[in-house]
Amino acid sequence: MRTSWRGAPTLLAAGLLLVSPASAAARSLVVTDDTGATLKLAAVPGRIVSLAPGATEMLFAIGVGDRVVGTSRYSDQPAAARAVPRIGDVAGLDLEKILALRPDVVIVWQGGNPAAQIEQLHKLQLHLYRQHVTSLRGLPASLRRLGALSGVAAAADRKALELTNRLSALQARYAASERLTVFLQIWNRPLYTVGGRHMMSDSLSLCGATNIFAELGNEAPAVSVEAVLSRNPAVIIADAPPGQARAWLADWYDFPHLAAVRRQALIPFEDPRFGMLGPSAVDATARLCELLDRHRIAAAPRP
Repeated sequence: MRTSWRGAPTLLAAGLLLVSPASAAARSLVVTDDTGATLKLAAVPGRIVSLAPGATEMLFAIGVGDRVVGTSRYSDQPAAARAVPRIGDVAGLDLEKILALRPDVVIVWQGGNPAAQIEQLHKLQLHLYRQHVTSLRGLPASLRRLGALSGVAAAADRKALELTNRLSALQARYAASERLTVFLQIWNRPLYTVGGRHMMSDSLSLCGATNIFAELGNEAPAVSVEAVLSRNPAVIIADAPPGQARAWLADWYDFPHLAAVRRQALIPFEDPRFGMLGPSAVDATARLCELLDRHRIAAAPRP
């Protein structure tokens, strides 16, 4: 539930004193975030609030999860992250709790956290680091930047190299595969999908598939049933919350002439890692690639 910061002016005002950098401190750390903005800190941060699930996962991956003192809903990877206090979600952030945690830096999710509240955090003179990854190939670089922020560049380099090698292996395995046209459904009523700028669309491409709405600039556009029917995808994937995918897919059986229905290529996919924008998205992508490949094999003409 969204927690408003309105009604807590006293603590918010006090927060300016709690989190403002010391005016006389020498700036000893300069890093660049995912948007290209420069962030200057007096020292390597020891208390981190991460409002981006993908960044939270990365911080644990490079060995600094113990510094994360607050995070957001859906920061479930790895399991240890679930023990960190939750202080908001994509609908709203609890600014009072953020201030009470006295963070050295707050990692915000560019495009995922409410823009007005990010601006409020800026006005409160918190140090903001913006995480924004839209492609699988962008994950290693984002990981390295967080390593620089956390003072563990060597550990981040090792994890980034592991990710790069895994992505290269997936690319090599599926590059020559038959291109399947795919409708990726991320909600049912209203009907939502992903545009070409979303990491999930990039995952489809890595698996040798084509997002039928890749030309759309919006990361998560609403589309009509008629638009899906006119593009006649060979596969429909329901990326749904646990227990809901098969119900979403059942609606498509009302259209027996749809290629995906004729091919029996309606895939339930309920892996929450797929949309987390962190390293585990690569694991989810590998699993999806395998499912798509099975449908290629099943639909291949027999000699």
